[in-house]
This record gives sequence, C-alpha cells and structure tokens, in this order.
Amino acid sequence: MKTFIQNLPPWSYCLFIFILIISCKENPKEEPMKKVSLTEDQIFVKAKEIHKKVITLDTHCDINVKNFTDSINYTQNLDSQITLPKMKKGGLDVAWFIVYTGQDSLTDAGYKNALENAMSKFNAIHKLVNDIAPEQIELALNSDDVRRISAAGKKVAMIGIENGYPIGTDISNVEKFYDLGGRYMSLSHNGHSQLCDSNTGEEDDVWLHNGLSDLGKLVIAEMNRLGMMIDVSHPSKEAMLQMIQLSKAPIIASHSSARALCNHSRNLDDEQLMLLKENGGVVQTVAFSSYLNTEKYNKRNESVKVISNQIGDSLGTKVLEWSEVGKLEPSKREEYYGFYENMSRIRKNKLAKMTDLPPAVNVSDFIDHIDYLVEKIGINHVGISSDFDGGGGIEGWDDASETFNVTLELVTRGYTEEQIEKLWSGNLLRVLDEVEKVAEEI
Repeated sequence: MKTFIQNLPPWSYCLFIFILIISCKENPKEEPMKKVSLTEDQIFVKAKEIHKKVITLDTHCDINVKNFTDSINYTQNLDSQITLPKMKKGGLDVAWFIVYTGQDSLTDAGYKNALENAMSKFNAIHKLVNDIAPEQIELALNSDDVRRISAAGKKVAMIGIENGYPIGTDISNVEKFYDLGGRYMSLSHNGHSQLCDSNTGEEDDVWLHNGLSDLGKLVIAEMNRLGMMIDVSHPSKEAMLQMIQLSKAPIIASHSSARALCNHSRNLDDEQLMLLKENGGVVQTVAFSSYLNTEKYNKRNESVKVISNQIGDSLGTKVLEWSEVGKLEPSKREEYYGFYENMSRIRKNKLAKMTDLPPAVNVSDFIDHIDYLVEKIGINHVGISSDFDGGGGIEGWDDASETFNVTLELVTRGYTEEQIEKLWSGNLLRVLDEVEKVAEEI
C-alpha cells in the first residue's frame, strides 16, 4: 500500500486522500427540521401544492345521529365542525367518524343500552354514505379503498369505535362491529369499562382491573384476528402496557398528544411513546386545547367559562364539566350534546367580537407537539387528529374548513412533502395494512 501511494502523481495523491477521508466518515444523521428560507407567499403556494397532493386524514371526528337524517345532514353547512362542505373547503379528504358510547353501569341493562347507542351511530354513518350522499362520500375499509375513493374525487368515511363498552360480555360483537366497518376500537373511555381501566383512574388512584380484564385480553386477541386496530388513547397506562405485550400487531393512539409538553393523563409519556415506537404503531396528535398547552388553555378558559355560563343560563341549561357529562344517562348525554353544539355556536360568534381575551391555544401549539413527537420517536410514528365535535378544535383549526392551516404551519417549519404525507395519512394507513397482514397470518 505504501509503495502504491508513493508512486502516485501529486494530483492523484490528493484525490486519493480526499476519497479516503470521505469513505471513513460516518454516515451523517438525518438533518433536523429547519425553517424554510422562502417568502410567506412562496411558503403559501408550496403548502397549497402539497395539501392538494397528499391524502389528508383525521382519525377522530365525533358525530351526532341527529345530523344524519333526510332533512338535517352533512351535505349542509351545519354548525358542527365536520360537514362535507367544510371538508371540501379545507381539503380534508378522510374523516374517521366515531361510534362513541359514554361509560355507564357494568350491568346487562347498561350493555343493552350501549349496544343500541353504538348501532344507531353505525346506522347513521351507513345512511350518509349509502343514502344521503353516496355521490360525495364513500366508506373505506382499507388503505386501497382510501386511495381509490380519494382518486375518484370523493370524500372518504372510515369508522372508529370509542369505548368497547357496547360489546358487553358478548365477544362476538367485536366481529359484528368489524363487519359494520369498524377499523379501530378503544377498550374504555372516561371511566373503567368491563374490558380495561381508563386513564381517569389517575384522578383518584382507584382501579378496577389493574390494566386489562380477562375479557379485555380476549378482546385484544379477537381484534388481532379480525384486523382491527387497537386504540390506546383513553385506557390507563398499565392497560396500554398490557395491550402492547399481548398484541401481535401495531397499535395506535387515535387522539393523544405528548405528556412531556402537557401533563394530562390523556397524553402519552415518553415511556409510552418509546414502547409505541418499538411496537411499530402511531400516535395521532390531537388538536384539543387542554391537551396541548395547559397554561394558555386555563387562562383563556376562565374568560370563556364566564361567557359559556351566561349563554347556558339564557338557554336554561347548566354548562357541565366533561367529566360530569360522562356520568349522565345516555339519553340525557345526547340531549346535552345538542345543547352544547348550539351553545358553542353562539359562544363562537360572541368570542369573535371580543378583543381583550387571553390568547387561545393555536395551530402553532399543536405543531409544537408534532415536532416533539417526531424528534422523540421519528416521523414514521406520528399522525394527526382533531377530535372535532367531541371537544377538539383550536385557533386556526377550529373546524374542517381550516384544515389547510395545519399543512401551512408544517411547511413553514420545514417539513417536506414526503414527511407531511406520512403525518397526514401515510403512517396511519401503514399501520392499518400491517394490522390486516397480521390478521391474515393468524
């Protein structure tokens, strides 16, 4: 080697040393996100192009069955945060409509009422896609459906189940829900279900199962068998850890954010995030004010509460805390949602005219969580959700018509088209594919 180098001409020797240095250098790490050195107009144009090209997917949009009738439905520009006109205006392509059931007693009567509630929501979603607006929106059951329907120019509906409580003690209901289009399910909501403990147990440190119940463990296996994604957004941390141990497929958190930035039990801490990454799953960052920035939320909420209570008094209904809403009888809860929707519309108009309010939690606060999650667990394990019509919505993304603002902020922060595609839909659809593959193998 030494003789070879000595016999090289001077210019070749320099070239050889340069190549040697480069070849010995470690592979550079992925560059961190950087602000784009473009003008505001250029960023806006770039964001518009990307937003139009990628499939935008929101994993959590609650529904009210009263908005799925022949006379009142999503083809109209209703006050709800999700409608077809708002999806079209904001460029939101895929909405996961949620079959949500509040927690009630662990009795046969409670299970019966819960199942009836769940079926009413399944039926409402099917009515929308089959009878009300089949030319505008179609139900997707897998990632191929999503891409096919979106390419045809239609909006896409998918179904998630929030709270496995309606299963009761009949595990065959899991397959029933799957056959109706359910492609993810959480095993609890606010309150311990017969399947697992809820994150709400942190408040009083009272637990029912110390994680999963025996029935809950069987449900996890059944979800794996069918190809239904396991959602860990509401279950307790211990329940989530047990789900990861038992599941043969990746899991999701359909609407949670980073606990390191906002210490709320509905968010995932760093240990949970790392386990989710190792599992191959995805956390769908949620645009829910109190899960994003507690300090900003609390300061503004003091003023907002005063306005809410004034409106509630004028409408003859007391404004409740969400924890109180969960304790209502199902019929009373649905009645309250109707009131809250009306109150929120009035409040929104009133707040828009006020200039002395503390700043609201906004899209920038939301993307702060995405930044943190991407840095902590990688771009392949992070997604986006709103929790619209279930308490979600922030300044700048307060309904589906403002969806573009999320993409705009991502572009402003230096995310590439490929990264934005993963955040908006690529990662979630990848997990759905992998869950289906596991089901096929089983």
